[in-house]
Amino acid sequence: MEKINALGSEDIVANNMERLKELFPTIFSEGKLVVEELQALLGDYVEKDKEFYQMTWAGKTQAKKEANKVSTGTLRPNRADSKNWDTTGNIFIEGDNLEVLKLLQKTYSNKIKMIYIDPPYNTGKDFVYKDNYKDNLTNYLELTGQTDEEGKKLSTNTESDGRYHSNWLNMMYPRLKLARNLLTDDGVIFISIGVEELDNLKKICNEVFGEENFIEIFSWVKTSTPPSLAIKSRKTNEYILCYEKLKNKNKYNGELLDGGDQPLLNTGNNIAKLIFPKEKIYFNPKSFPNGYYEKYSSERVKLLNDIYIFNGYPDRDVEMEGEFKWTQEFLDNEISFGTTLIVKSKELSVRFIREGEGFKRPTNFIKDKHISPLLNKIENGIDTNENASSYLTSIMGKSVFSYPKPVNLIKYLINFVCKDDDIVLDFFAGSGTTFEAVLRYKIDSELNLKCICVQLPEDLEINLKFAETNEKVIIQNGIDLLNSISKPKKLTELTKERIRRAGELIKQENEDKENIYKLDIGFRAFKLDSSNIRAWDTAVENFEGQLDAFAEHNGDSIKSDRTEEDVLFEILLKYGLELTLPIQEKQVNNCTIYNIGFGAMYICLNNNINVEVAKAIAEWHTESSDDKPSVIFKDAGFANDADKTNTVQTLRQAGIENVKSI
Repeated sequence: MEKINALGSEDIVANNMERLKELFPTIFSEGKLVVEELQALLGDYVEKDKEFYQMTWAGKTQAKKEANKVSTGTLRPNRADSKNWDTTGNIFIEGDNLEVLKLLQKTYSNKIKMIYIDPPYNTGKDFVYKDNYKDNLTNYLELTGQTDEEGKKLSTNTESDGRYHSNWLNMMYPRLKLARNLLTDDGVIFISIGVEELDNLKKICNEVFGEENFIEIFSWVKTSTPPSLAIKSRKTNEYILCYEKLKNKNKYNGELLDGGDQPLLNTGNNIAKLIFPKEKIYFNPKSFPNGYYEKYSSERVKLLNDIYIFNGYPDRDVEMEGEFKWTQEFLDNEISFGTTLIVKSKELSVRFIREGEGFKRPTNFIKDKHISPLLNKIENGIDTNENASSYLTSIMGKSVFSYPKPVNLIKYLINFVCKDDDIVLDFFAGSGTTFEAVLRYKIDSELNLKCICVQLPEDLEINLKFAETNEKVIIQNGIDLLNSISKPKKLTELTKERIRRAGELIKQENEDKENIYKLDIGFRAFKLDSSNIRAWDTAVENFEGQLDAFAEHNGDSIKSDRTEEDVLFEILLKYGLELTLPIQEKQVNNCTIYNIGFGAMYICLNNNINVEVAKAIAEWHTESSDDKPSVIFKDAGFANDADKTNTVQTLRQAGIENVKSI
């Protein structure tokens, strides 16, 4: 049985080397890359001049190396802070986003459709996290008070700092490098930014994502009340950079196109019967309010069956007869590609909208008013920061967030690119606006989107000490709110509370909608921490002391203050399994067996593992369709080598070959 000696994050450099070996096996000698061979292979594509166009700054080399470093941390589950743990597909992670992005590399590589981030703008007052390139995880634990009781001030990047721009670029560069790996091939990243670092951000994004994958700089009106005492200009706009991972021909959906639908009827065609699936045909509620409709005939179309309509949708497939352009086979094929049908009036003139054709392409200036993607073409406001602040005050009871983005702005961006079952990621979650935007978009679009949010647990009491006068009131409001609900005084606690309240509000606002109870407003909460596994420290000279420590724990490599569930999720990260997979449990001989993802993996971490546990796993596996499951045991959980050998043999006889210990 092979033992897993180290967990940690994906080794990006090792993965890149394996890809090179697959592409160019001749450039390796005894496992090492021969740079000269690679240069010879690439020929004229190699830059030979010492001077060439590039962007550089103090610390760039280290920032690039940091993106490739392996994280020794893990994500520990926090059921108590979660909402609807067993059923949700959403995730909230508390921790330094650099370390978290590393830990997500294997599990979510090429799985994120859209990233939206609103990072610090580098105005001279913003917090900028200064990474410790030697040991960033330890640095994080110290800065957040988890290993240093006194706490440390989270750094602000002032203009008097000699590396004002460099500090900001060093923070952003490795995070963007890691974020790109997570995007699907047709994935998109949107980055909000002010004028202070717009130029620099575009340059590093050109390097990270490729200049050829730049899409647009969108601008939007952030305020309706710009400073009246400005000397040169009154700034009203902010910007959103947009890049694709790989530029493609996918069309972005902006405003609803007036007249974008087309008639399905065509005078002169033969009269034919069509059956429209109930979930693909929509009746305008203005013409068809909720109620029962008996079959009837208009001038050109016959409704052949009785239907009940609720919120625009019928309770059964709709049968109609008329001079239709399409056959049933053609209609079914169109529907499979995303085409939807609309009935606007009692005349029953069916119209169709092909996916993506019912929308205008968005302009690079996001108007403060736009037509939402709804049949009745409601005019919605993108809103300003002031509107967003007022809205959040109504939810939270007080103003507890500074400069939050409007929900409608991010909803508008989501509509550009997202389809059913896509994942949206925000690793500068702040006030949690992206999470709420995903929830509200799901209501409007009836798509099943998932959201992952990551936020640093800034200590509000420390922030209060160093805040300027106008910020002190907001921070104190947040502290007072958290005291009232008995939560730690961290920014992440405010973010989670906003998400909880917004989710309940959305359900209340839409309680008349069918299946609103199925709306996923929950999240699984996780916290960044050091690995659950004791590491063998080769840098320590006292090897006897380390041996004594391992002997004291009977050879158990799992830290004594960690739970089985902690270890379970570290294993999921190691094997690239999603953190929201369903987990089933079964008790056998006082052992708990965990079944991950309906048979993708079985885990047992108890101390009395024997062949009966293996038999139970083998029997459980007969119910699964996964033909190559993994089984993980705790190495110290076997009483003797005979139990270990018999357990492995029993599993192999059942066709389960991938058995490892930790």
